[in-house]
Amino acid sequence: MRNVSQHHKMINKEVKDYMKGPSVASLKKYLAAMNKSKAKYITAEKLSHIVGVYPEIISEALSYFDPMINMDYEYDLKTLMPAIEEYIEHSQEKKPVVQKKSLVTQKILDQYSSLGDFIYKKMTIGGLLDPNTELSDKDLKILKKLIAEEQAKRKK
Repeated sequence: MRNVSQHHKMINKEVKDYMKGPSVASLKKYLAAMNKSKAKYITAEKLSHIVGVYPEIISEALSYFDPMINMDYEYDLKTLMPAIEEYIEHSQEKKPVVQKKSLVTQKILDQYSSLGDFIYKKMTIGGLLDPNTELSDKDLKILKKLIAEEQAKRKK
């Protein structure tokens, strides 16, 4: 039973890897070679001589665009050029940048001896409480952690 589940996991991984598609770098290399070539038709065999990669590897990568490449050795790869260009263009679109979360470490918390110390350091001017003080998101996280620590101490 265990071997069967491992086999299924391996198959799922292969399917996911296949679904990702071919690497953009190799596609750019193949596309550049096809553009340079003056031949009217380019097969995987001809492209392999130009690029220096086995035809099976080229066929495997380009089968993402048309699975018939693996079966037809005389398949004209120039017919795939628009699809490859579109794939490269689509994959190079900017993805949204995920901002780093500002973590509140114990080292940062140790800078403040208590909740009152934090308020004194961050929210006072010359010993007087400043009502116009605005705390940053990180300061609010620190304050939240200090409050949680204070509550934990009181429960004991």
